[in-house]
Amino acid sequence: MISDESSDLLLKLNRETSRIPWKDLQRFYAQGAVLVVGADIDLIAAAAAVANDDAAAVSAWMKDEQLKIATEEVALNWFAEDCDVWAVVVAPWVLVQKERGST
Repeated sequence: MISDESSDLLLKLNRETSRIPWKDLQRFYAQGAVLVVGADIDLIAAAAAVANDDAAAVSAWMKDEQLKIATEEVALNWFAEDCDVWAVVVAPWVLVQKERGST
């Protein structure tokens, strides 16, 4: 059962999530503040885990490389593709996910 507090957080994060051109996030990438969420993970669930300091979930995803700090390779590829990503802020992080089905 999801508590009211968890439900409120999920709703808040969902409302704050939007598509944004990757190029608009370069400042945050340069600061090392972008976490890339893998396609197999729900972006909102990942953001909630980060917001709630759910070390077990975050560590497991990082170990499986389903959640990781944006690499130069990803940043350059997405910049060259001029792609949009889904993004949500969980300070100090910006969590991003490329649209599912995108390469």
